[in-house]
Amino acid sequence: MMKKTLGRQKVEMVKITNESHLLVTFSKRRAGLFKKASELSTLCGAEVVIVVFSPSKKVYSFGHPSADAVIARFLGHERPETSEIIEAHHNTNMIEHQMYLDQV
Repeated sequence: MMKKTLGRQKVEMVKITNESHLLVTFSKRRAGLFKKASELSTLCGAEVVIVVFSPSKKVYSFGHPSADAVIARFLGHERPETSEIIEAHHNTNMIEHQMYLDQV
């Protein structure tokens, strides 16, 4: 009996040249990366922060318990020093991330 498909093929790791394919791949990989970080935090109790800059120059972050808390701990601060504008931006990002994760 002959095999119907070629199975999984090795994909060469080169930058994607088609911009729409690049953005779609970035979005999917970012979601997978954030999901893995969430799993690591949940299963192991680790404090995790990930900051990703997209090809379109947008910033995406994931942090547990929060990105600010983990970064402050990394820098050796007892509590994060944020202004009201930064805190409002952070809260907006958290709502966007939660909505995105709910869709996934």
